[in-house]
Amino acid sequence: MKLATQYSANRDGQLLVVSRNMQYAIAVPDISPTLQYAIENWQHCAPLLNDKYQQLNLANDPSDNTKNIIDFTQCKLMSPLPRCYQWADGSAYVNHVELVRKARGAEMPDSFWKSPLMYQGGGDSFLGPTENIPLMNENWGLDLEAEIAIITDDVTEGTSIESAEKHIKLFMLVNDISLRNLIPEELAKGFGFFQSKPSSSFSPVAVTADELGDAWNGKKLHLPLTSHINDTLFGQPNAGIDMTFDFPTLVSHACKSRRLIAGSIIGSGTVSNYDRSNGSSCIAEKRMLEKIATGSIITPFLTDGDSICIEMFDSNGLSIFGAIKQRVVSQ
Repeated sequence: MKLATQYSANRDGQLLVVSRNMQYAIAVPDISPTLQYAIENWQHCAPLLNDKYQQLNLANDPSDNTKNIIDFTQCKLMSPLPRCYQWADGSAYVNHVELVRKARGAEMPDSFWKSPLMYQGGGDSFLGPTENIPLMNENWGLDLEAEIAIITDDVTEGTSIESAEKHIKLFMLVNDISLRNLIPEELAKGFGFFQSKPSSSFSPVAVTADELGDAWNGKKLHLPLTSHINDTLFGQPNAGIDMTFDFPTLVSHACKSRRLIAGSIIGSGTVSNYDRSNGSSCIAEKRMLEKIATGSIITPFLTDGDSICIEMFDSNGLSIFGAIKQRVVSQ
């Protein structure tokens, strides 16, 4: 099924069940007012939400407002989870990390291949899927990062990789926005990202694993992740290829010494393939490839007026999550 959150007086929004073609939706306050409530009570809520989903897909006349069905294309959307208790982003595509380090002449520690990198992001505020990206200072190096994210239920500390898969309940796309030129100084202090990682944005809908079909094998999502900048194709690397650490591994890593609360979001990190003909999922990677190939960087970071689009399509060419469509706007 597909779930979304529309704006309401409640800062956590109102949960919507969305039709498979993402044309229609229905609010379900009698089942769950918000996605956070649903994920906290997943065993009870999920079957009821799925019943609504099946009814919505079979509706003879989706425009019949007596059934409280609304036009999803006209909804003002928040992130499926407008805020969360835990947003942790991994770096599962180690070839991406290797490339960045190679460009600056740094050796790749062997430990990077054995255990995931992960940082704790700001889960208190997310941008909506079509909300403008604020540009505070062009010198900060604004960049997109196209990724896959999963939402978990409650996960106890020390959960094994083998047991982690069952805790993955929903999937989303994410634009993990980065301010590249603020990163080096922050990392040099030894405490990690903070100012260099502003609010991220997520896809219009979150989906259950059955919506992914055979592309989801319980560990990786084997589909291209497509990014456009200013309506020009920027990259379409396959998310299931060259993923060093799969999603159960990322979940197990995140809960090594702490439990994860229902509604925790775990990101894959920038999707990247060794086959560079697939393009990139962030500008930083393309800049590093340019530097390695020619010794000079050509591609600029995002600036005022630029637009980005991040989307994933199934084998029939249909959008699975809807599109993250954002414009960069100077503040």
